[in-house]
Amino acid sequence: MIGKKILSEKPTVHENCNLKNSVIGKWTEIGPNNYWENVDFGDFSYTSGYNQIQNAKIGNFANIASGVRIGPTHHPLNRPTLHHFTYRRKLYGFDTVDDEEFFQWRKSQIVEIGHDVWLGHNAIIMPGVKIGNGAVVGSGAVVTKDVEPYTIVVGVPAKVIRKRFSDEIIDKLQKIGWWYWSYETIKERLNDFTLDVRDFLNKYYEE
Repeated sequence: MIGKKILSEKPTVHENCNLKNSVIGKWTEIGPNNYWENVDFGDFSYTSGYNQIQNAKIGNFANIASGVRIGPTHHPLNRPTLHHFTYRRKLYGFDTVDDEEFFQWRKSQIVEIGHDVWLGHNAIIMPGVKIGNGAVVGSGAVVTKDVEPYTIVVGVPAKVIRKRFSDEIIDKLQKIGWWYWSYETIKERLNDFTLDVRDFLNKYYEE
């Protein structure tokens, strides 16, 4: 069960996962029934289970709830048909090769998830979207546009509710970049992460 096993630098991968062409960081946990393709997954990040992630770069300390879909692949909107027989040609015996140019275009639509981001249950992040550090995506939201750092978005399509902090606090947190601290540093400063954000900044922000 997710969150029950003591983690280590070696990634923890639960049952029924199919992870293709993916790089997985340290102290990570991947819940059951995950399907990934072309994913770069940062240190200390986790998924809760039943997640589909394609063509994505995910930062450190990402919090990804159950059922989240990142990078659902597009169909060709500019062709006479949406059906995949035009690019999965071998499947139907229409050709001896598939439309590799189309598949490469799909792969180029990278989703970028920042550090310390929280993606709620069943959220969908569309191809090519960038989500900034510390942002929150509400459960069931469909994100079609970039999300600024430390911003909360909800709904279909996702819209901004508010920012978590003032612009000044956000700027200082970004400059501290605690998500790059070493394991030993975070362990040493663990109690400071329970402080009010202003007290945290007073301790670690330097002009």
